[in-house]
Amino acid sequence: MRTLLLAALLAAASQASAFCGFYVAKADATLFNDRSEIILVRDGERTILTMSNDFKGDVKDFALVVPVPAVLKREDIKVVQRHVFDALDAYSAPRLVEYYDENPCMQWRFAEAQMDEVLAAPTTLNHIREEKEAMAKGVTIEARYTVGEYDILILSATESVGLKDWLIGNGYRIPQTAHEVLDPYIKSNLKFFVVKVNLQELKASGFSTLRPIQIRFDSHKFMLPIRLGMANSKGSQDMIVHAFTRTGRVECVNYRTVKPPTDRNIPLFVKERFGPFYRDLFARAHRREGRNAVFLEYAWTVTPSFNGMKCDPCVGPPPMPREFAEAGADWGPQGGNTFYTRLHVRYARDRFPQDLVFQVTPNTEHFQARYILTHPAQGDLSCTAGQDYLEELYYRRGRELEELSALTGWDIEKRKGYVDEVKGKMSPERRKGLSAPLFPNLPKGPSGPMLIALVAAAMLLFTELAYRRNALSRAPLTS
Repeated sequence: MRTLLLAALLAAASQASAFCGFYVAKADATLFNDRSEIILVRDGERTILTMSNDFKGDVKDFALVVPVPAVLKREDIKVVQRHVFDALDAYSAPRLVEYYDENPCMQWRFAEAQMDEVLAAPTTLNHIREEKEAMAKGVTIEARYTVGEYDILILSATESVGLKDWLIGNGYRIPQTAHEVLDPYIKSNLKFFVVKVNLQELKASGFSTLRPIQIRFDSHKFMLPIRLGMANSKGSQDMIVHAFTRTGRVECVNYRTVKPPTDRNIPLFVKERFGPFYRDLFARAHRREGRNAVFLEYAWTVTPSFNGMKCDPCVGPPPMPREFAEAGADWGPQGGNTFYTRLHVRYARDRFPQDLVFQVTPNTEHFQARYILTHPAQGDLSCTAGQDYLEELYYRRGRELEELSALTGWDIEKRKGYVDEVKGKMSPERRKGLSAPLFPNLPKGPSGPMLIALVAAAMLLFTELAYRRNALSRAPLTS
């Protein structure tokens, strides 16, 4: 059961128009089981952090602990609606797009598609007793608020074991090992934003799930504390970061920011398995990068007043200005550009020992993770141009299978019929001239050319050794 969460979740879907192809499917955050999701807005030294949780279980066991640089005021905290995360995830998720080949025997072509907020609870005798107990353990309650369905404390502490013991003693379900990750934050003089559910307020709100929490603060450091989220983790966790700035991309400073493979042509049958396809593609890319890189999945100018493309193709209508404002990307009366970066990080204690540190860059190059299906031309293809097209289609499908294997590691041996079915539409003369496509699977033994090369190399080595032996035997003896 997860009890320390930085943020989480979302899902969504919508039909879409397309610019250069038809949108088919998306690989959104719901593909990943142990996941979190946040919205991160950076404007100068102001950071706005929105955290959505996918907590499962009794809400009495929910606890959220986030290090913050200062004591937050009541107006710095609010509850927002989950639809903001849904809209952003649906819009920026890796996507599958399909195109249609033209029939070269015909002169036509397919058309292109195109807070609730509540006043803080008054101090009670229980609060006074709670504060005295906290002070005895080196913990100071700097502020307390009730916001929506959450009771919130801002804490400072002098040592980590006392803070951990106080939290556990007051009903915060955190791991016994939490002091190991709390200690560096205490030594850095950070405060702690601590949240648990107010059951009465949750019942009164009418909501069946916990809503996202948003906080804002000023700090010259632009970072995301993830070590607390690993305190009770038994493996790796996925986190999606939706980042907004006025200028350009957000990139990680202390870990590499890399791109997943994109714009790859893959077989048509992947359409029904796009979710597993992207999960396996990401896992393979993650291993290739040493399991300690941050992946860029989307980067684009999304200024609401900007009428140009914001994706290619889009998976739905762009988020509305009110959704950007709810996310914290509301630049006020002066307005300004809005640049959206989606980052995906899979982290574990052995691979990400540090919190994520970010920087705002001037890089406005557009990027999106997308994968392409191309449907074959339909109709009569008996003309010479049509037969040329079928021959190219035959080899193209071989390349698509190779790409699929390289991206995901899937076994394609049983999928060769995907290539061979093109032969049935070709004339007998054309079929005779075809050579078998090359597949990346290693053969059981060396092929003919490979065997010849191995024999030749062995003969050269044998000749060289014999020459050296003879030369040594003829060399004069010296004292």
